[in-house]
Amino acid sequence: MTPTATLASFIHELSYAQLPAAVVERTEDLFLDWIASALAGKDSRPVNALARFAETMGPATGSSEILLLRRRSSPYFAALVNGAASHVVEQDDVHNSSVFHPGTVVFPAALATAQQLGSDGKAFIAAVVAGYETGIRVGEALGRSHYKVFHTTGTAGTLAAAAAVAKLLRLDATKTLHALGSAGTQAAGLWEFLRDAADSKQLHTAKAAVDGLLAAYVACDGFTGASRIVEGEQGMLAGMSSDGNPDKVADKLGERWALLETSFKFHASCRHTHPAADALLEIAKSVDAGEISKVRAHVHQAAIDVLGPAEAAQNVHQSKFSMGFVLSLIAVRKRASIIDFNEAALADAELRAFQKKVEMVYDPEIDAAYPARWIGLVEVEMRDGRRRTSRVEVPKGDPQNTLSRAELEDKAHRLAAYRQGASVEEMERIIQRVWTLPQQANLSGLLACQAGQ
Repeated sequence: MTPTATLASFIHELSYAQLPAAVVERTEDLFLDWIASALAGKDSRPVNALARFAETMGPATGSSEILLLRRRSSPYFAALVNGAASHVVEQDDVHNSSVFHPGTVVFPAALATAQQLGSDGKAFIAAVVAGYETGIRVGEALGRSHYKVFHTTGTAGTLAAAAAVAKLLRLDATKTLHALGSAGTQAAGLWEFLRDAADSKQLHTAKAAVDGLLAAYVACDGFTGASRIVEGEQGMLAGMSSDGNPDKVADKLGERWALLETSFKFHASCRHTHPAADALLEIAKSVDAGEISKVRAHVHQAAIDVLGPAEAAQNVHQSKFSMGFVLSLIAVRKRASIIDFNEAALADAELRAFQKKVEMVYDPEIDAAYPARWIGLVEVEMRDGRRRTSRVEVPKGDPQNTLSRAELEDKAHRLAAYRQGASVEEMERIIQRVWTLPQQANLSGLLACQAGQ
């Protein structure tokens, strides 16, 4: 079979019983991390715009929760708003070698569908795993050249969402293949928005979630899609990549569980800043920011491509993509947490002054290791002439340096409290449901939304 057809068969045949215990447990971890990220998106201007669109165009009632609004709508509009909300504070998960944020597109589509269908926790877990395994492999197949122009979460993410929903709808292999075809032809998301500090990143995740959902639902009703959407002569690899590898689409399906390779985000900023932030933090713990005269962050080329256009940091969201601003927070405040990115920080003279001390430099060794490994290396010059170097091989949050469940719970509470997305009591109830996900009869009422509201 072709790579995409093999992937479709895997999605169809996958069952909860096949999943190793570690995969089930990590899916629970990722689900909690995603819910908290979505709640932290409350009252964000771009998310509010999409929420108003959902209220205008969508039904007043429905089966699926729009978490930050505490109301229900159709699966389509719930996935739209939840997909946007969970990506706005830059705390959602990331997979290194595919340079892809799986949770922010898979969970919105899967949760909205599961709530409509009344699916139980085991079916939900299997669907989420199908989504992660699909999106990660498609992202890897698209290669490094794709990421230079395209936001992989918006492109590969569309197929990831389609896979999760197809699994919940119990589509056969042929209809799953059609769903992937319809998802791939809708795949989009360009990095140009970074130059204008525009809101498009939230649109990328929102649309990837709902376009994947759309593709699976219409496939269920007989709508056909391209059978070779990834590897075909006019498919995704042909149109979106110069170094694509179709063999990666079906690589070790059922043997290598790519979901286990997914990282949690420790700092509240673009993942490309994290390795350098971790490295500088090791020095900053024992050094006052005023003692530092220069910081050189050694990076891979993709970091320069993505972060470079945002270095001026015109607004809060763009500041999360500015290496200089993120490292100024690390040097001055010894952290770059969700509460540190705000208008007051942008106007802070000390932070802005330190930002000018930071320089990104291309490092061939670090670039060669990327994207399989994200190495952090910083060189610091002190005002007294001393030089210090710090290197981090595994950033905080990677599987080899992961967050414990206690740390994930703490992060979830902090994200929920950020804009009062949920109370401490509500988060405790959600945490208990997530930690017992396989035993859940359904996924309804995460925030006590009643049917019909």
